[in-house]
Order: sequence, then C-alpha cells, then structure tokens
Amino acid sequence: MSVKTQFLKKLQARQTTPVSPDSKEQADIATFRLRMEQLQEQMDGWLTDTGLGLESFTASISDLLVSGGCFAISGITLRYEDRRVTFMPVFLYGQGVAGCVEVKLGTADRTVLLGRLFMRAGQVNAWTFNQPHDLSRSGIPFDENTFFSLISGLLP
Repeated sequence: MSVKTQFLKKLQARQTTPVSPDSKEQADIATFRLRMEQLQEQMDGWLTDTGLGLESFTASISDLLVSGGCFAISGITLRYEDRRVTFMPVFLYGQGVAGCVEVKLGTADRTVLLGRLFMRAGQVNAWTFNQPHDLSRSGIPFDENTFFSLISGLLP
C-alpha cells in the first residue's frame, strides 16, 4: 500500500467519525467568542471619528445545554458620561440560535432592555437584532444603522 493510499484511508476514516457532543460544544463556544471579538472590531470601526471607545469585560455564561454548565466570554460596554450601552452575552444554545447577546441601556437610576442580538445557527452568518418581546425568529440585520439607533440613548 502506498503512502498516499494510507493517507487517504486515514483521511476518510477521520471524516466519517462522528463529532462528539463535547467537541461540538467547544467549537460552538469558540465560534461565539470569535464572533464577539469580530463584533467589537466592527463596532470600533463604526465609532471611528466619534471620540467614543468600547470596553471589553469578561462575562460568565451559565448554559444548561453545555457540559460543565458554564463558560467565560467577552462582553462589550460603550460609555458616555453617566450612561452606558452594554452588550452582554446571555446564552449559547436556543431554538435556531448559537449565541445570544442582550443589549441594555443603563443610566444612573435604571437599566432598560433594548433588545437582543442573535448569532443564528446554520445558513445565516450575520448577527440579527430583535426588539424586546419580539419572539419572531427572523429579526433585522444588525448593521451600522441598527447600532447607532441602539446607542442613541447615550445622548440624553
């Protein structure tokens, strides 16, 4: 048997081996972390020339559908004077979702839920945004216009 034939046999065997649930979870968590980093980079780009900057923080996510039940991931905060908009990761797995982030506006005396960003599983590789209490699965694309409409509450 040639070296090439041995290589191809090993390759085929690895490709037909089912992915263990733990490795799929780890891959999904890694993807969620990466997409949060990319989201922050994208927001940084949108904020160019505004004088505003983003802060990163570490959030601990409890998810009963993840073995071990908990993992760490970065969240994002944007501050202006005594107001802040926080992008807080809240769960990994949901119906058709592989990542959810709550967006909240905080002031000195209260915090208001602005909506949720969803990292959809499957075909859609972009973040979508849903208003609070909007249970539809589609949402709207999270783009620069949606971002600035969400952070407009920073300016009283």
